[in-house]
Amino acid sequence: MAGRGKGEAPSAAGGPTGHTPVLLTNVLDILKPRDGARYIDCTFGAGGYSRAILDAADCQVLALDRDPYVVQGAKPLLQHYSPRLVLKLSHFADLGEAAEEAGFAPADGIVFDIGVSSMQIDDAERGFSFMRDGPLDMRMSSEGLSAADVVNTFDEQDIAEILYVLGEERRSRPIARAIVRRRAETPFTRTLDLAGVIASVIPRRHDDPKHPATRSFQALRLFVNDELGELARGLLAAEHCLGEGGRLLVVTFHSLEDRIVKTFFTERSGKSAQPSRHLPAAGGQRSPSFSLLTRKAVEPGEAETSANPRARSARLRAGERTSAPPWPLDAAKLGIPSIKAAGGRSGYAPFTKN
Repeated sequence: MAGRGKGEAPSAAGGPTGHTPVLLTNVLDILKPRDGARYIDCTFGAGGYSRAILDAADCQVLALDRDPYVVQGAKPLLQHYSPRLVLKLSHFADLGEAAEEAGFAPADGIVFDIGVSSMQIDDAERGFSFMRDGPLDMRMSSEGLSAADVVNTFDEQDIAEILYVLGEERRSRPIARAIVRRRAETPFTRTLDLAGVIASVIPRRHDDPKHPATRSFQALRLFVNDELGELARGLLAAEHCLGEGGRLLVVTFHSLEDRIVKTFFTERSGKSAQPSRHLPAAGGQRSPSFSLLTRKAVEPGEAETSANPRARSARLRAGERTSAPPWPLDAAKLGIPSIKAAGGRSGYAPFTKN
């Protein structure tokens, strides 16, 4: 990869480059950055993908992130790559608007790295980690209800549903029962406090490296940030924003995310095993808006997972935009799990299957 920067590029946090994003080599091989092209990094985080794309070609990158802390800490990186790097505080759903404003539409390539970033996990004050004590927050944008609000105010049945659907936690009911019983005495405010209550319901087995609170914390994080809804809206916005021949690459880290991405690419490439019930009747079928660039999900190799254990669950899927018109903006048809627990209280807008 030919370097085109001004020496060592700083990270988004202002330090030297030290964070290597997952499946970076595969992403660059598929994206194929070229001189003069315009790319969008929808999940800027520590800036790993943006740096790599800018170093690979004399191109431009529009970086997006919903986390204001990321944007605040990105000044060194923006100065290093100025004027080729532009950073905006934005949600996935606003991708099209951000691209238009920055002059990046149509885009030649769009990359998503879904989920919580290493910076967010490692910062105990953000409340994402069950291994470090911090305020029970988990909000990526510092807006809306926090994880503490959910566990302290939602009904037991609602909490159980969130843990079961979004965390695929089989012990969701006893965990929810324990949470409601404990909060009656003292509300939850700290991450290790909640993790301890969950662990009391699911004792940690000596032969299982996974912490008992892993699935529950994942579920709360997904719910608080509406991550699956954000992913769906981002995919639909990317379809509208890409020019013909533009490439869309999505890296996910668990099955719920990967399922949505797989459904998106499978239907829009015309590779569904059977005609989809979401498509028009015969004679009115839509032309494929994407051709597949990955026949199946690309997974990290042994060397990468050994160097970075967090990469174990990563999956990469990609497609190339055709000349066909984009499909309707209907996130409900991407198979997002239905969550009834919000009840209008959290601002979470669940998409239900038709």
